[in-house]
Amino acid sequence: MPKFNRMHLVVLDSVGIGAAPDANNFVNAGVPDGASDTLGHISKAVGLNVPNMAKLGLGNIPREQALKTVPAESNPTGYATKLEEVSLGKDTMTGHWEIMGLNITEPFDTFWNGFPEEILTKIEEFSGRKVIREANKPYSGTAVIDDFGPRQMETGELIIYTSADPVLQIAAHEDIIPLDELYRICEYARSITLERPALLGRIIARPYVGDPGNFTRTANRRDLAVSPFAPTVLDKLNEAGIDTYAVGKINDIFNGAGINHDMGHNKSNSHGIDNLIKAMKSEEFKHGFSFTNLVDFDALYGHRRDPHGYRDCLHEFDERLPEIIAAMKEDDLLMITADHGNDPTYAGTDHTREYIPFLAYSPSFKGSGLLPVGHFADISATVADNFGVEKAMIGESFLDKLV
Repeated sequence: MPKFNRMHLVVLDSVGIGAAPDANNFVNAGVPDGASDTLGHISKAVGLNVPNMAKLGLGNIPREQALKTVPAESNPTGYATKLEEVSLGKDTMTGHWEIMGLNITEPFDTFWNGFPEEILTKIEEFSGRKVIREANKPYSGTAVIDDFGPRQMETGELIIYTSADPVLQIAAHEDIIPLDELYRICEYARSITLERPALLGRIIARPYVGDPGNFTRTANRRDLAVSPFAPTVLDKLNEAGIDTYAVGKINDIFNGAGINHDMGHNKSNSHGIDNLIKAMKSEEFKHGFSFTNLVDFDALYGHRRDPHGYRDCLHEFDERLPEIIAAMKEDDLLMITADHGNDPTYAGTDHTREYIPFLAYSPSFKGSGLLPVGHFADISATVADNFGVEKAMIGESFLDKLV
């Protein structure tokens, strides 16, 4: 019998907790990541009040920096620590894949100066549409359609841009480039970016509607990812007939591998929490693992360098945390973590190489306190240990410490 009948992992996308030991090997707009600290700098710059996460032990996590996130709790109700990344990367896919037990020794390719002309020309030849060269660089998804949407409506050209992640994104007005055509173009772009020198994690269709000055991205986004290069713990669970629920972009990140119940994309963090709670309350979900990504921290506030919005987003999650806990059964385990940092006070608009926080809570806990500082993949090793399946490439279980 497993110690926990159901385990729920929630990734607060980009909520780092201080520079990792190797952070100076990673650069952000020419500045090494060694002084980055997502939670610490938000707290210092605009204040942070997350009493529910603090109660679980967030403020007890040891930190090298003098900055504190939240006050320490004298009698926490959960277990807490921070985890270090082994893989060579600081992007979404690398973080999530390592959390599920993989070691990524060759990072995906990123294109800070835009995509090579060869790729753009191939897409033009396939689609019969020109590509707006001025948009071909790292760009905010809303800014790029504000800047080039009017031109696209006049000419029918493609808006192709990238970001801090290893992604190629194609924005298209739904009245100008129909969804079926956009998806077909993205599928072709996926087919030509599967190996170096352009090994990309995802191709993203970014449809939008509206008029100049009032464009809105729609829920018809589609992500075309590559599959993990080796079996993850999700695959091990699925092969053993154990339920695996995906909430938000988890299904896209793993290209569906190992997932047997997809709760769909999130319209917002709050919508994602609704979907998680819906899964937790489902009579069908009696035994297994749920995996949720809440991306607003990263997409709406980290990359846009908005510490006020980031703080408010953290407050919103913290306010809803009691609802998630209320949906738990006595033998459930809730785990809260992140996948990388994205310090909104830092240079540039890239992710930051940071430790991630880890919080664990179960109604069945008799104890609480600090866990040893570990690695991302320890999470999946613990999940594997609990359900009696093999772990993936790396990770050490801390299941016996959760009592």
